[in-house]
Amino acid sequence: MHFFDDSLLPENQEKLVIQAAPYGPAWLPSDSDDIPVSMDEQVQKAVDCYNAGATVLHLHVREADGKGSKRISTFNELLARLRDAVPKMLLQVGGSISFAPEEAGQAARWPGIDTRHMLAELTPKPDQVTIVINTNQMSMVELMSNDDIAGTSMSRPEYYRAYQEMVTEAPPSFYVEHLKRLVAKGIQPHFMIGSIHQLETVERLIRSGIYTGPLVLNHMALGGGYAGRNPCDMLEFVRRCPDGAVLTIESLMRTVTPICTMAVALGLHVRVGIEDNLWKRKGERFTSVQQVEQMVRIAREIGRDVASGDEAKRIYEIGTYYRSADEALAQLGWPPNRRPGQRGFPVNAGAAPAREPRATARLAEEAH
Repeated sequence: MHFFDDSLLPENQEKLVIQAAPYGPAWLPSDSDDIPVSMDEQVQKAVDCYNAGATVLHLHVREADGKGSKRISTFNELLARLRDAVPKMLLQVGGSISFAPEEAGQAARWPGIDTRHMLAELTPKPDQVTIVINTNQMSMVELMSNDDIAGTSMSRPEYYRAYQEMVTEAPPSFYVEHLKRLVAKGIQPHFMIGSIHQLETVERLIRSGIYTGPLVLNHMALGGGYAGRNPCDMLEFVRRCPDGAVLTIESLMRTVTPICTMAVALGLHVRVGIEDNLWKRKGERFTSVQQVEQMVRIAREIGRDVASGDEAKRIYEIGTYYRSADEALAQLGWPPNRRPGQRGFPVNAGAAPAREPRATARLAEEAH
């Protein structure tokens, strides 16, 4: 992304889109009094986050016993109720469905590829389904301190080990087919990217025409195989994203606030909620609604506007797809693909005038 001299002025920045992730699939209901369990509570949590200023809902679903649901029918039920309760909110289904261990001592595991493909069949369909790219270690506890997990299930050795060993399974055989299915159903893929190398894979998918839609993504500063908390890494990722991308920044535990504050100032978007963070200060609980309200306050302090639900859908370009790889590259601001026999660095048509070699030579002679 390119920053002009006036890019940090809030009047030149797109309105802030706040993602709320209030369902916390990694946590047990005993870990926080802010975890909604019943279907009514899950719907009300979405309403509360929307009223606080969030316009994108990252959702997982729980069964009545508090366990993370892996049943598509429960997702359908929640989606139907949310369409009525928060009709302006952009609904984003977490592509992991639920990675929580079934029982203590079992592994934290993403559902199989065939199960995740079923997200393309959700009814009513969500606006987005998140998608990870490339099989990768996702050791969720690597950046969590003893203070972060004190008093939670993560402090129990068996749960700690379960999340320490977690892997996201996303080979090409998964993401190529998953993108095809989502696009066919009119569901926008929201890319969850943990490194520049994963971003490069997405670029190749676009250049080859496998995916030709908007590039809407999260930079995941979670550690454990994904990006860490070094701001230089985040800024390099921002620099490598094309100008037409819609980029949200997310982090883990008490670094969510400082990293998201930087994102607000840079004109990017943010994700908050108990899925990522339980704490405001050391030992002080922080609800999902309070985290949304904090981002709204920070945005207002620097003069940046917060997006409404309709504005969030416009910013995310919901329902938009491009006709070809060439059009997608042009819309996103990436250079075009190299033409056969073309040398040098390809540039977008009209970006620079073609130089006529003889005229250039003649001007050089006149200069001497």
